[in-house]
Amino acid sequence: MSLKIAMWSGPRNISTAMMRSWENRSDTRVVDEPFYGYYLAHTATPHPMQAEILASQPNEWQQVVANLVAKKQSHKDEIFYQKHMTHHMLEDIDLRWTTALTHCFLIRDPLYVVNSYVKKMPSVCSADIGIERQYQLYQQLSAITGQTIPIIDSKDILTNPEVVLTKLCQQLNIEFQPAMLQWPTGTRSSDGVWAKHWYENVESSSGFAKSNEPEINLTTEQRAVAMANRDFYLELHQNRITID
Repeated sequence: MSLKIAMWSGPRNISTAMMRSWENRSDTRVVDEPFYGYYLAHTATPHPMQAEILASQPNEWQQVVANLVAKKQSHKDEIFYQKHMTHHMLEDIDLRWTTALTHCFLIRDPLYVVNSYVKKMPSVCSADIGIERQYQLYQQLSAITGQTIPIIDSKDILTNPEVVLTKLCQQLNIEFQPAMLQWPTGTRSSDGVWAKHWYENVESSSGFAKSNEPEINLTTEQRAVAMANRDFYLELHQNRITID
């Protein structure tokens, strides 16, 4: 079996912890945000470590796609887990290549996404957090691939990771491995070059942290961004894998 899993998330979710979880399996290799360089090359959005990111990855989506759909490259490649950011998927990308992948969606309440995002970036708009784009991609990929795409919510994972991940693996027709619940602390060679700016918390982690909703401390404008994306989140949330 060779399975290519695309996990679609917005930023400031538990997407890197989820990548750690999958990489800790005995049969899985991972790739970290492969469209980041393309996204930066084709937008005017300034990001930390921009030059380093552009130099570290292909900047054209066709080259990225070729790498993502290539045949398995090693024995630890029964599963190829791809961590994707929805806002990196600009409108000019032809999505027909996605039929080669099995898709999953990782969602989070936009209030908490924005609350976390503004701690790392000085400003935020709806396009930055990718939740509307996530909703669009869910509709598009469902139609293109014909898959019933599983959705998982970060709050549910942090509440009971074993239950949610077991159910997710069942929907993907693979065996859940307990190793997905714990991993060694530290950095990974698979991390993107941007890890030093964004990954401080996950580098000190050894598993999914207990669910602990932080205090929301947003300006009026920042809260408006979150609320503008709430309906898109709720549409996805109602179809998520549940704990009970």
